[in-house]
Amino acid sequence: MQSAITLGGGSLASSLYLGVLAGFSLLWLQPLAMILGIIMLSAIGYVTLSTGERPFTAIRDHVNPVLAWGWALAVAAANIVWCLPQFSLANGVLSQNLLPGVLGTEGIVTVAGGETASKAVVSVLLLVTCTAVTWSYNRGGIGLRLYETMLKALVAIIVLCFGGVVIMLATSGQGLDWQAFAAGLVPDFGQFFRPAATFTPMLDAIGPTGDPARDYWSAQLVSKQQDVIISAAATAVGINMTLLFPYSLLRKGWGREFRGLAIFDLATGMLIPFVLATSCVVMASAAQFHTKVAADFVIDGDNVTPPAQFEKPYSDLLSGRTAYLEGEPGLGEKQLAAALVDRKAGHLSGALEPLTGRFVADIVFGIGVLAMALSTISLLMLISGFVMCEMFGVEPSGWAHRLGTLPAGIAGALGPFYWTGASFYLAVPTS
Repeated sequence: MQSAITLGGGSLASSLYLGVLAGFSLLWLQPLAMILGIIMLSAIGYVTLSTGERPFTAIRDHVNPVLAWGWALAVAAANIVWCLPQFSLANGVLSQNLLPGVLGTEGIVTVAGGETASKAVVSVLLLVTCTAVTWSYNRGGIGLRLYETMLKALVAIIVLCFGGVVIMLATSGQGLDWQAFAAGLVPDFGQFFRPAATFTPMLDAIGPTGDPARDYWSAQLVSKQQDVIISAAATAVGINMTLLFPYSLLRKGWGREFRGLAIFDLATGMLIPFVLATSCVVMASAAQFHTKVAADFVIDGDNVTPPAQFEKPYSDLLSGRTAYLEGEPGLGEKQLAAALVDRKAGHLSGALEPLTGRFVADIVFGIGVLAMALSTISLLMLISGFVMCEMFGVEPSGWAHRLGTLPAGIAGALGPFYWTGASFYLAVPTS
């Protein structure tokens, strides 16, 4: 359960955008964040298994009621906030990768009822499915185990595909920059305040150091980089996982003799798969997108023409520049803006294209992301039920738990309606 919520849509989206913005230079970030998270969860597990008490009650009675309620309310809020991008991710891959003829901009549903109708169909289907699954957790059964096994298999497929892309690139004539890979594993906290060094040639094309235009675009790079750094660190181990973990231990009947096993299980069951998966996604994304003009842009002399789907984000980047600087942007600025637009699901699936081809990449990427979204929404709703029961002082079972799962799911289903940017990028501001 911990691994499933960790390796969800948020981690995938953050890893993809890390590769787009920083190349290999931030490969160290997510492993470090996960190690810090495992230290925290190990401490929580140790205390829980030593005392046998439910953590909310233990903090309230033995530490401070304000801290207990602050923790519970923060978990409840996090469940709602993190549900938003999951619905947005699912809407993105269904409309752009899996069912473009039905839910896409020119799909049957969209043509008949507009984009709102398409989003409503996706949100309702996901909410009904995840509610049914979450409400089945207390009952168990073959159907639930089959669903969980299928999700694990689908997520494993997308992770293996990203690993295959890295292996294929490493053994191809193009190869991978292993020196940059090795440097990217060394923590460098200065990257929070300066653009990735690989953007230097593009910045040099704008102007020398100290040039107002270059300074403006450097600031834009740093701002986007900071957002993605925080997002990637936050999605490694979130505050809601600090509540799920101790409750899952207690529900399994683990006691003091399991304290060492719990720590070992976190290190092997979470750290290793997470580091391998996110590193492969970052590397595949970096190889395909980093410092490269987004697909379908047309460059003719000093003119850069964006495709329809990138027209608004591209013009927004340039209009922001015009508000601060006089004169028209040069070709270097236009090319950098074209490299910085937020890729959508239909473009991000291209990270798998070198291995599978375009059609298979869309299918594998779409199904894998949909599986991640379904599993993450189900788990967030499950945690929401736990925390609601704790706050109202009832046993986390039966109808009390079922009703407690609904606030996160219902609020999350509204995400696609209030986010007009790239569906994948919603994972960044929410994190």
